[in-house]
Amino acid sequence: MIKLKKLLMFALVFAVSAGVSHAEEKKSAASPATTPLKEEVAVIKTSLGTMTIRFFPNKAPNHVENFKKLARSGFYNGTTFHRVIPGFMIQGGDPTSKFGNRNGVGGGGPGWTVNAEFNDVSHKRGIVSMARTNDPNSAGSQFFICVADATALDGQYSAFGEVVEGIEVADKIAAVPRDRRDMPDSSIEMKVSLKAK
Repeated sequence: MIKLKKLLMFALVFAVSAGVSHAEEKKSAASPATTPLKEEVAVIKTSLGTMTIRFFPNKAPNHVENFKKLARSGFYNGTTFHRVIPGFMIQGGDPTSKFGNRNGVGGGGPGWTVNAEFNDVSHKRGIVSMARTNDPNSAGSQFFICVADATALDGQYSAFGEVVEGIEVADKIAAVPRDRRDMPDSSIEMKVSLKAK
């Protein structure tokens, strides 16, 4: 009787392990190897040089998608860096700044807004974040690039990327002559595209 119990126990263990092994084979056969998607970066070309931006989709997914959507549509092309403050940041992406327009610049957008995605990314030099009004949920198309650490902005603006190449271009833009509204005396237009890294 004891031998029969041992034999039945062995058969049960063997059957279970064979079933698990068969299920694992089936699972691996059913799941083809997937290749990870290539990371997409933004390339901002200006007359003073080119900057490359890496996105933070895990920190501000809606802001990243909004920026990419606008870039793909050509929305940013011809807009300017309309606000430059040395030792702080450069701001651009306002459609009213196109074609050298200097009136009413700073209040334009794409016609929709993106809700705030405040996160734990600190506004250090090179961080790209969305500009907004006093309403936290008013970001649209305007963004800024920190040319120096600006940690006082942490938790108040949605950081969604960082400059990984060409931060010296942002420095050049921040240093151009400007008027009392911090608007460059000469327009600095941008052309924004996306590319796989």
